[in-house]
Amino acid sequence: MQETRAWWKEAVVYEVYPRSFADSNGDGIGDLNGITEHLDYLKTLGVDVIWITPFFASPNTDNGYDISDYQAIMKEFGTMEDFDRMLSEIHKRGMKMVLDLVVNHTSDEHAWFIESRKSKDNPYRDYYIWKDGKDGQAPTNWGSRFSGSAWAYDEGTGQYYLHLFSTKQPDLNWANPKVRDEVYRMMTWWCEKGIDGFRMDVISSIGKERYEDGPVASGRIYGNDAPFCKHTESTHRYLREMREKVLSHYDLITVGEAGGTVEQACRYASSDGSELNMIFSFEHNDALNDHTAMGKWSDHGAPLGEVREILNRWQTQTAGKAWNSVYLTNHDQPRQVSRYGNDSPLFRERSAKMLATLIHMMRGTVYVYQGEELGMTNAYFTKLSQYRDVEVFGTWEQWVESGRVNPEDMMRWFERISRDNARTPMQWNRNKNAGFTDGTPWIEVNPNYLQINAEDEMQDPDSVFHYYQKLIELRHTMDIVVYGSFVPMLEESEAVYAYRRELDGNTLSVFCNWTERTVDCPEADAVPGRELISNYATHKPGVLLPYEARVIFTES
Repeated sequence: MQETRAWWKEAVVYEVYPRSFADSNGDGIGDLNGITEHLDYLKTLGVDVIWITPFFASPNTDNGYDISDYQAIMKEFGTMEDFDRMLSEIHKRGMKMVLDLVVNHTSDEHAWFIESRKSKDNPYRDYYIWKDGKDGQAPTNWGSRFSGSAWAYDEGTGQYYLHLFSTKQPDLNWANPKVRDEVYRMMTWWCEKGIDGFRMDVISSIGKERYEDGPVASGRIYGNDAPFCKHTESTHRYLREMREKVLSHYDLITVGEAGGTVEQACRYASSDGSELNMIFSFEHNDALNDHTAMGKWSDHGAPLGEVREILNRWQTQTAGKAWNSVYLTNHDQPRQVSRYGNDSPLFRERSAKMLATLIHMMRGTVYVYQGEELGMTNAYFTKLSQYRDVEVFGTWEQWVESGRVNPEDMMRWFERISRDNARTPMQWNRNKNAGFTDGTPWIEVNPNYLQINAEDEMQDPDSVFHYYQKLIELRHTMDIVVYGSFVPMLEESEAVYAYRRELDGNTLSVFCNWTERTVDCPEADAVPGRELISNYATHKPGVLLPYEARVIFTES
């Protein structure tokens, strides 16, 4: 089946976490002007779209994902004039900008919620989800994503409100058409300002349908809300309405943070265009996480077999049905070279390039998270006081302070998997604080900035940065990289991840050694054609060197 062309399929998206990207005024917090000052860097890298995580007014319980005003800029990040200038400068450089749409919940300091909690008959009461308790307890046994119950008791009105995340992030009631109209008006306002798309935060949870106790997995404390709050028919109905009311009137890129199965993705991102362009899958992350009663908090690694089975399935089973987004890391995941590769000084560059090759040659829109193009690594904080993430402190309270887990194990798991690993400041140069700020950074800079930074890498033609630049250029210049079909290869190998892309009789063959060992791979030598890119200048016959990646183009 011939793939329909679209600009957002051919694009490479760069995710900016503004708090940690660049600080222009010395207060230790990244801001919009800091982004504007570094747009030429992103243009040089070659990316097409800049997705900026929330910069709206917020009390920052969850680093901006708790919004108190959707049409105002967080004071720490700047002003609306700063935003307008940034957007104008992005467009001047031929790039586009994606807004992070956070409408499953608001902050409890949003004007709607302040009104909603005043009384049961307040006009804004039904903007949120309020329920009576059951037998002196919460309405259901659901657990918050950030630990504890998903229900908070409000003494003023004697009812509970739902918060699937922090207690300061009450869930909106999408069943109320007034809420939906408010959201659509706000989205239209930003579209009229000139933004080019939306990344939709936890969008698969907006359609709550039943309020019943969920199943409690072995070892868990709270029940699972997913059967009632995730991937529901009402969520799809709301997205189709959103398409009709807003999205269809503009030429946008839309990606939903949805997760779920391939089958569910094919509904959200159906090629009929009725809902979204694509979604983010988390299966390759979740498969590595959910190995204990504590979910992701474990020592479980990233074995090739698990990762390959999942990624290959998403590549092959969406073909002709839906478009993929392809990535390994973002602001909610640890650094990819630390999680999937090898961040030791000996292997960091090779494995960072190998992982980039693996992802950038796949079918789907590619997402690059800030610093990934430099091979930035986990921070490996050793003290709880170094962390800033609400998830960390909630987890510590639930599991360590309760005596269920010893502190040493939890600190080791934080080092491996904490979200703060991806949120340390961007490493621009060897100056104080890695050139991120003249002040005191809101979170500590990774001390390896003296070895890993943008200024040095831009001057080194063999750097991770220049390798990313070449990969992005290949996507821009070769249709087969974007539109070619995906064919798995060597699926039984315990060391090599291989696949090929096919289009118009031409073939692209990709071979990636997932290990720090030299491994046999005669198949790489058997493919005729020219090498497009590799992270080694020379090769040894019949083998792949540690973390070696090779891409070979065979013309018909």
